[in-house]
Amino acid sequence: MDHLSDSDLIARYLREQNTAYFTELYRRFGRKVFAKCITMLSDEGLARDATQDIFVKVLLNLSKFTEQSSFSTWIYSITYNYCIDLIRKKKKMPLIFSEDVSLVSKEVEVEVPDSLLLEMKRGRLEKVLERLPPGDRIILEMKYAEDLPIKDMGDILGKTESAIKMQIMRAKHKAQSIYEEIYAGKDLEEDIPAAAPASMV
Repeated sequence: MDHLSDSDLIARYLREQNTAYFTELYRRFGRKVFAKCITMLSDEGLARDATQDIFVKVLLNLSKFTEQSSFSTWIYSITYNYCIDLIRKKKKMPLIFSEDVSLVSKEVEVEVPDSLLLEMKRGRLEKVLERLPPGDRIILEMKYAEDLPIKDMGDILGKTESAIKMQIMRAKHKAQSIYEEIYAGKDLEEDIPAAAPASMV
């Protein structure tokens, strides 16, 4: 079935109800969905359960796939929304993906360069992301870890491209503030573990 496109597999499954076609879709996207669930939920067991639930939702809604976007974008949209709902319930707090520009402070008018994030040491970047609100962390991971186009991010989160761009700016400013709060005045060398002493002969 490798020669069949995602759209062909979907069409054949809906027409013939042969589970082999859906199994092939699972083979193509299961690991990617699971990896995204782990990234968002930080819990392997929860991620496994979420992956199963997500593919049940995909199966039940397969006839609603209209091909306005790619199947990968569509399935990731379901994945993000499912995980966001879990995070919201766990944190008992809203994840803000707002289109209301008035919610963004004036300080965001000054663009934070991408290099701020791209040049951070991995350990430091992970600590910064951990302290960000979930909504901001997710938007930055979509942009910089997965390199998703703004349009695809908008499709996944159900927001306009301008709202996505504003959210990215807002999240980068928060990341910069957190970075400065944690690491102001610290040298990069402080992150490097001291070498173990050589054993005496």
